[in-house]
Amino acid sequence: MKNNNKRKGFVFKTYEAVHQSPFEKLFEIFKELITHTFGDFDEAIDWLRSLDKEYKLTDENYTIDDFIEDLKKKGYIKEEIKGDGTGGTKITPKTERAIRQQALNHIFGKIKRSGAGNHKSKSPGIGDEHTGDLRAYQFGDALDKVSVTESIRNAQINNGIDNFNLTENDLVVEETMHKSQMSTVLMIDISHSMILYGEDRITPAKKVAMALAELITTRYPKDTLDIIVFGNDAWAIKIKDLPYLQVGPYHTNTVAGLQLAMDLLRRKRNTNKQIFMITDGKPSCLRLPDGQYYKNSNGLDKYIVNKCYAMGQQARKLNIPITTFMIAQDPYLMQFIKAFTKANQGKAFYTGLKGLGEMIFEDYETNRKKRIRG
Repeated sequence: MKNNNKRKGFVFKTYEAVHQSPFEKLFEIFKELITHTFGDFDEAIDWLRSLDKEYKLTDENYTIDDFIEDLKKKGYIKEEIKGDGTGGTKITPKTERAIRQQALNHIFGKIKRSGAGNHKSKSPGIGDEHTGDLRAYQFGDALDKVSVTESIRNAQINNGIDNFNLTENDLVVEETMHKSQMSTVLMIDISHSMILYGEDRITPAKKVAMALAELITTRYPKDTLDIIVFGNDAWAIKIKDLPYLQVGPYHTNTVAGLQLAMDLLRRKRNTNKQIFMITDGKPSCLRLPDGQYYKNSNGLDKYIVNKCYAMGQQARKLNIPITTFMIAQDPYLMQFIKAFTKANQGKAFYTGLKGLGEMIFEDYETNRKKRIRG
């Protein structure tokens, strides 16, 4: 007799990295560099050449010049004529999408993923996200929600196998979660303080915006995302403009950003609406009715601060919660955000740059699950 005993268990092997071609390795680095250079291709390539000299990223079989040629062939870059008549190289929409996807992978990939499907509310209803719970069929239930296996089982129990008969009383349906929709406005502070003190705060902020945009357009296509930047004034930008976003010589007009955010959300049909605000500084600017700017960077100006509180209360009346992600951690600024959050009945996170993306994504997912009404 042969011994057919088979060994069962785990086999441990030395980790082997996923194979990447020379182009793929360089492209991962290039996407990161192009984000830091605000979409400037020439500067990104200069940085890549410097890294190549220091870390030997390429060899004689595949050089940086070969990489640039592959970028052209694959449609990631294109030649263009600038306004002054000189030639130049520009990244294409294909690269912009790749950058957003990379940002999504870096940020959202660190978060424990929930089940597949769109956002869920806490209450069962009409949807396609199964809960595993069964209930008796009711008139008006969609036939595709009927659990065939359980219904046949009930018919066999109730009527017997020899006299099989499936009746309405045997039918059961599986509960599903009602899919909610969310309209989100993401506000990004682009005042000068976002690059002060030797710390680049704008790049992590726009990475979060790119990742959030990619998540919504691919996983939650029925949701909407508007992106606003605010300095002395506030204006909306398109998703494709994010890689090129830069800080300006601006003060911080938080009121203008909130006004624009609420104007955008008023036009949305979705019941669930929210504002995410990424900022590192105090509000220091207002635009007066005559068009002039009132600015004060010394401490917290009561006139400006009270306008912010009024905007928070106005958003609350419109059922628009504001979640503030405060990058700076100065005690007096934290007190302002605490009071602003109380006026809006929203939320505030006092965080550095590390973990900003994960925090925003987790809060987005949480809000999508809990804020469904009616």
